[in-house]
Amino acid sequence: MKRFPGWLRPTIGGEDPRRMIHALKVGLSLTLVSLLYLLEPLFNGVGIGTNAIWAIMTVVVVLEFTAGATLCKGLNRGIGTLLAASLTFLINFIATKSGKVFRAMFIGFAVFLIGAAATYIRFIPYIKKNYDYGVVIFLLTFNLITVSSYRVDNVLKIAHDRLYSIAIGCAICLFMSLLVFPIWSGEDLHISTVSKLEGLARSIQACVNEYFDESDTNENRGKSSDDPIYKGYKAVLDSKSTDETLALYASWEPRQSRHCHKLPWQQYVKVGAVLRQFGYTVVALHGCLQTEIRTPRSVRALFKDPCIRLAGEVTKALMELANSIRNRRHCSPEILSDHLHEALQDLNTAIKSQTRALALAATHAAAINNQAKNHGVSSTAKTDSSERVSELRPQLSKIAITSLEFSEALPFAAFASLLVEIVVRLDNVIEQVKELERVACYKEFNSDDDHEDKITVTCEKPPVVTKNHPPSHHESD
Repeated sequence: MKRFPGWLRPTIGGEDPRRMIHALKVGLSLTLVSLLYLLEPLFNGVGIGTNAIWAIMTVVVVLEFTAGATLCKGLNRGIGTLLAASLTFLINFIATKSGKVFRAMFIGFAVFLIGAAATYIRFIPYIKKNYDYGVVIFLLTFNLITVSSYRVDNVLKIAHDRLYSIAIGCAICLFMSLLVFPIWSGEDLHISTVSKLEGLARSIQACVNEYFDESDTNENRGKSSDDPIYKGYKAVLDSKSTDETLALYASWEPRQSRHCHKLPWQQYVKVGAVLRQFGYTVVALHGCLQTEIRTPRSVRALFKDPCIRLAGEVTKALMELANSIRNRRHCSPEILSDHLHEALQDLNTAIKSQTRALALAATHAAAINNQAKNHGVSSTAKTDSSERVSELRPQLSKIAITSLEFSEALPFAAFASLLVEIVVRLDNVIEQVKELERVACYKEFNSDDDHEDKITVTCEKPPVVTKNHPPSHHESD
């Protein structure tokens, strides 16, 4: 890997080693199909002659990264070519029974009618989604053969040879996709769903830990694309088109479940949609780390324990959902345990119990400011109001709060409300995952299996780094 340029290394195998495998499969397929041209026995023996070039074109346009995509394009191309050839034979049979002038008029009318009808059919949503490529191939093949039949006498033989060569190209593509290191769209969609749940869990935990971090060295971390919090939810927000494409291609793949029933790929898409709604709240929570107006650290410390505990319980629930999908089993019946409700109640109690103290501190801070103004104290010479309140009211130092303005209280209020919103939206995620487990016929939950992949969530502080050197992805993990 070190021998390749830096810009080429990720595409060779750094991100997905299967890319190299796919590249080798395409090269091998092109080599095999080129033998129809290069080897004299095959060139003369197969009987398709120069039409073998259509087999090479078929491999180039049909062989895709996943088996489902190859099946979709291969079957669309084969069926489209077959229908076009059959319709051309019929039109050519009718046209040859008439004179040359009527034949030209009939071919022109057929080209207009079929072209307009096929183009209109492409606008139908179901056809557009599943068979658009097949309709394009049908239209292209039909026009090429039909128009050529007016000037070429042996057009039927040419159509037969092209159909034969396309069949050879599709056969090689299907062989490479299904039997030689197959890459399944359904498996990619399954793994992607698991990865998104785990990414959201890591983002929430890291975001809450960073919010209550005592150091201020993490202020610029959220602006970096290497920030693990950003990476965790970015994959979720950008997954809509990918999920829909993978679900479409997975529907073309052979059934791989143990009961040989059709897997609910569209339910995976629904789970992805709910996760995106969940991810928007995580984005807003992450935004609380970059606000210009910050709640004093002493105030945040009062709510640190209940917030971190609540985030830990949400993380455990998301990780349990990820493990249940990964192992294709039902999630634990205790996924919404009493610990989550207790953590939410503790946060609510902490907010209520500290409200009076915060208001009292703000009142005393305002009184100090008015007293300073009455004595002609310049505003530039004022010391921090927290120190003055601590001197005048020692009892307030017990709760580590001395001054709190309304604008300083808003950031934490937003942060706490977003944590509660995350808990509320977690119910929607669990509901969709349970529906997926039901329709996909996942195996029942077994507590013995649960001990093998027991979930552990750590609430450690993020590493302290300098402001001038934001952490890399590996350091932040």
